[in-house]
Amino acid sequence: MIERYSRPEMRALWTEEARYGFWLRVEIAVCEVLAERGVVPAASLEAIRTRAGFDAARVAEIEREVKHDVIAFLTNVAEHVGPDSRFVHYGMTSSDVIDTALALQIRAAGDLLLASCERALAALRRQAQAHRHTPCVGRTHGIHAEPTTFGLKLLVLHEALRRARVRLAAAIDEAAVGKISGAVGTFAHLDPAVEEAVCARLGIGFEPASTQVVQRDRHAGFVTALALVASVLDQAAVEFRHLARTEVREVEEEFSKGQKGSSAMPHKRNPWRFENLSGLARVVRGYAVAALENLALWHERDISNSSVERIVLPDASTAVDFMLHRFAGLVENLVVYPERMRENLDSSRGLVFSGTLLLLLAEKGLTREDAYRLVQGHAMDTWERGGQFKERVLADPEITRVLSKEEIEQAFDLDAALRNVDAIFTRTLGGRS
Repeated sequence: MIERYSRPEMRALWTEEARYGFWLRVEIAVCEVLAERGVVPAASLEAIRTRAGFDAARVAEIEREVKHDVIAFLTNVAEHVGPDSRFVHYGMTSSDVIDTALALQIRAAGDLLLASCERALAALRRQAQAHRHTPCVGRTHGIHAEPTTFGLKLLVLHEALRRARVRLAAAIDEAAVGKISGAVGTFAHLDPAVEEAVCARLGIGFEPASTQVVQRDRHAGFVTALALVASVLDQAAVEFRHLARTEVREVEEEFSKGQKGSSAMPHKRNPWRFENLSGLARVVRGYAVAALENLALWHERDISNSSVERIVLPDASTAVDFMLHRFAGLVENLVVYPERMRENLDSSRGLVFSGTLLLLLAEKGLTREDAYRLVQGHAMDTWERGGQFKERVLADPEITRVLSKEEIEQAFDLDAALRNVDAIFTRTLGGRS
C-alpha cells in the first residue's frame, strides 16, 4: 500500500533510511544532554556530532549476522565514529531509541496529516458556501423527507471532518512521547532529568511512568484517530456515491477527457474514486483493531507489538494522507447539478411540506391526531395515485375551514422552509470562508 497510496513527503518518513536517521537524532540528543552533565567529554561529543552516520545497506548486512536491528545500527555508527562511540547509547536500552524516534516519526507524519486535513476542510467550505442556497431534498431512510440545501449537506460533512482533525491533533500530541528510562523503566542508569531534557530538546513529550516501552494505548489512540478521519471520508464518499446514482444524478465525480468508465459499456461514468475511499477506510479501521491489540504486552514488555507497528503506523498514516488529498481533489472538482436537485425535490409532488402543514393545523386548534389523519390521508393518496399534494389539501373542506389559501401556500413555501440556513452557517463557520 505504501508505494501505491503515498505522497513523496509521507513515504520518505517511513523508509529504513528515515528510521535510522531518527534513531541517530535520539542518540546524539542523549549524548548532548549527557555532555551538559559532564558524563560525555566535550571532545567526544564533537567527534560524535561530526562523524556519526550510518549506511542502511551495511546495517542490514550486520543485522543478518547479529539478528538485532538496534545492535546492527549501533555497530555501524561505531564504525563511523571510532573510539568515542563508547558514549553512544550510554545507559540506554533499545526501546529508548526506538520509541523516542517513533515519537519523532509520528510528529512529522502528523504535521503532514493535519495539513492534508486543512486542504480537505477548505475544499468542503468553499463548496458549502457556493451551494449554501442550492435547494435539494433531504432523505431519511433513503426516502424524501424535508427540503435542505446541498451546501448544508457539505457543512455537516465539514464539521465531522473538523472534529476528526481535532481528535487527530490531540492523538498526535499524546503519541509523540519518548522515554529514556532503561530496560524496565526504573532509570537504573540515567536520571529522569536526562529523559526530560532529551525529549524537550527533540520537541516531544515524555512518558511519566514507563516500562521498557512507551505505553501502546498512545499509539492505538493515534491509529484510531486516523480510522475516524478515514471513516468521515467514507461517510462523505457514500453520500456522494448515492447522489451520483443514475436515478438521482445530483452530483458527479469529475470525468476527464479521454477517461473510460467500463471495458464493456462505453456510456459508464462511475464514482470509482469515491468507492476507492470507502475501500481504504475499511483497511484503516482494520489497522485500528490491530493497534488496539498491542496494548496487552507481557509484563514490562514483549515484542509482539513491533511487527504490527511496522505495518500499521506507516500504512495507516500513508493511506489516510492519500485519502485526504484524493477527497479534497474530488470535492474541488465535484460536478453539481442544481437543476436536477430541484427536479428531485419537486418529484415527490409537495409531500416534503407535510410536516409544516401538520404544525400549522395544530396551531389552528386541531388535535395532533386529527391534523395527522388529515395530512397523512392526502399524502398517502398522492403517493399511490399521483397528482399534487397541495391541490388535494386545497380541495379538502376540513382543512380549508381552518386554513386560508394564503396560509396553505405559506406551508408550501420553500424559502420559508430554508429560512434558517444562513443562521446555521453563521454559527458553524463564523466569518470563515
